[in-house]
Amino acid sequence: MSAVSEMAGLQVAQKVPDVTAQAFMPDGTFKDIKLSDYKGKWVVLFFYPLDFTFVCPTEITGFDKHYADFKKLNAEVIAASTDSVHSHKAWTSAGLGKIQFPILGDTNHSVAKSFNVLLEEKGYTLRGTFIIDPNGILKSAVVNDTAVGRSVSETLRTLQALQTGKLTGCEWKPGEKTLN
Repeated sequence: MSAVSEMAGLQVAQKVPDVTAQAFMPDGTFKDIKLSDYKGKWVVLFFYPLDFTFVCPTEITGFDKHYADFKKLNAEVIAASTDSVHSHKAWTSAGLGKIQFPILGDTNHSVAKSFNVLLEEKGYTLRGTFIIDPNGILKSAVVNDTAVGRSVSETLRTLQALQTGKLTGCEWKPGEKTLN
């Protein structure tokens, strides 16, 4: 098998798998959630490598600061890492602070494998951001190496562009004309 076919996995325009994982919830509880729980809503699922690190809290708090913006767009935000929900709870208590969206504890790595972001040899994930439409179809996939944080503003812009259902040119911003 070639290296390309070994890396093949979920692609944009495909239905996402209905993965299930335990999550640390905003109210401090633990709950099993699955992607189909969010049918009818847009979902922004983002993976980060590890709790108690340097870049990861900047991303989680960045998504948290913009959470109301995502909600206005009928989108749910879900974070995920290979850490346990107990680690997520400890991290929020130790200084990360209250987060308004669920954080999946993907300790068996099944969710990360489904989205092809797991670094098997290290046991943690790349920084993957996935936008899923209300019908469970993957519309956007952006994956960064672990050292490079993502742009929450670009994720919002991409979501808004996707929601137009039209052609949007380079650097398109909400309120601007589309190409069709």
